[in-house]
Amino acid sequence: MLVITHPACLGHDPGPDHPECPQRLSTVTQALRDGLGEALRWQQARPVKYGELARVHDAGLIETVMATQGQPLHALDQDTYASPGSAEAAVYAAGAGIDAVDAVMEGNASSVFCAIRPPGHHATATAAMGFCLFNNAAIAAAYACDRHALERVAVVDFDVHHGNGTQDIFQHEPRVAYFSCHQAGLFPYSGQRRERGLGNIFNTLLPAGSGGLRFRNTWADEILPAIDDFRPQLLILSAGFDGHMRDPQADLMLDAEDFAMSLI
Repeated sequence: MLVITHPACLGHDPGPDHPECPQRLSTVTQALRDGLGEALRWQQARPVKYGELARVHDAGLIETVMATQGQPLHALDQDTYASPGSAEAAVYAAGAGIDAVDAVMEGNASSVFCAIRPPGHHATATAAMGFCLFNNAAIAAAYACDRHALERVAVVDFDVHHGNGTQDIFQHEPRVAYFSCHQAGLFPYSGQRRERGLGNIFNTLLPAGSGGLRFRNTWADEILPAIDDFRPQLLILSAGFDGHMRDPQADLMLDAEDFAMSLI
């Protein structure tokens, strides 16, 4: 498997005690090296281009994020912060998704893991929020549609929180379908079943306390059949692992094997 990352992604530092800390990425990359070793190929991400951002974000958001480069730590909203290295990190995080699409579509890899931060799925077309600056998965999906002329791209999101930004960006875009499995009643308090877009939005909600059996059955009975019906030409996983039972910010009871099932 190909892994795409960039050291600049460690430069996004939201401050002491913030859960979206640089150690999250260094821990992931070290675990990959220790666990899979020579089975992995590594590639350094390129920076995203302005036009690639502008497919999904308006000029105001792009300018707001880019203006933070080299500036002292400050808040973009109540829990989303930009540090001196955040804009550069966001540019390379988004670029990694573009590189991943090219690698798969050009036959250089069958699957790609982007080890990046800051995360993206809460960022809307106009606003950074929920720890997210640019919407990496949305940028990659829009690029795949335009650059590779794809007509059916699926974005599948199993973060414990609903990816309101991804849904917001694509709810009126028939070439992209968004599938989310998230805990009910959590930030950002969106992602109800009735939210269907053009019929391309598919939300499933898990009650607090749900464990692996319910999670797996939801995937087998609802999510995977819906993805099959869409017949995607490209699958983009918006992978958040905060549904793990040891994560203090949510109330699902998942373990590593549950996530492994959803990635197969």
